[in-house]
Amino acid sequence: MATQHVAVITGASSGIGKETAKALVARGWHVIALGRDPGRTASAETEIRAVAESGGRLDMLRADLALIANAEQAADAITTLTSRVDVLINNAGGMAAGKVITSEGLEANFAGNHLGPFVLTNRLLPLLRTAARDAAPGSVRIVNTASDGSEMIPGLHWDDLQLLDAFVPGRAYCQGKLANVMHARALAARLAHDGIVVHALHPGTVASNFINHADATTQAHIRTREHMSAKDGADALIWLATADESGRTTGDYYHQRKVMPPNPVALDDTQVERLWQESERLVATARA
Repeated sequence: MATQHVAVITGASSGIGKETAKALVARGWHVIALGRDPGRTASAETEIRAVAESGGRLDMLRADLALIANAEQAADAITTLTSRVDVLINNAGGMAAGKVITSEGLEANFAGNHLGPFVLTNRLLPLLRTAARDAAPGSVRIVNTASDGSEMIPGLHWDDLQLLDAFVPGRAYCQGKLANVMHARALAARLAHDGIVVHALHPGTVASNFINHADATTQAHIRTREHMSAKDGADALIWLATADESGRTTGDYYHQRKVMPPNPVALDDTQVERLWQESERLVATARA
């Protein structure tokens, strides 16, 4: 009997995360889906279960990845549900209207977009490596959902990664998305010898509730852009998770199934490694 593939998908209560979860359970995968909002998570669970076929299985978990403790608890819960993870899709993220400090002392936007996924990924690496040991090279994958916002800033504000002293919602979002791309590059280098592929994706502007917590000016601007459906937006995400072609390289930045040049900062190995070290430092302050 063939081993059932397992996918962990964050931000699966709506938008492209939910569409990706639906597509994979319909292919017979075991999907462990994470959502933050209780109402949307419950509704998504019903919708995803309705399309499960050919032995497809769904486990729905609630987690707010802006809290490091929640990210760690989610990882612990996942390890009770499966002994392997074939695909991890770090899709959760969002835009904030203003600076919010979590109960752990972190800025919520940077924590939710980068630090929580950073912790979740690190905690799940043993399960990804387990899957990679008996899988074809390149078939075990991590995909970080980023944004073209990652391309719109000259680099990270190293003296104040969380922008605590000069918070601007748009800049904060772009910092988090650039961190997603750099995180993917760092993982690709660390996991190449395990045969695990890592990519980042700019999915495009998708019609979803993604921007509902952004400031009014940002919401108005984004609504002037051409939007695609969540189903269309999920196409590249599903392709990156499952297609043979996307498993032949690692560390790339994609848009609509095509490799695109990322922000040059993401190609600077020194800065990529610095982000990893700074992320570990910030996570440690939250645990203190």
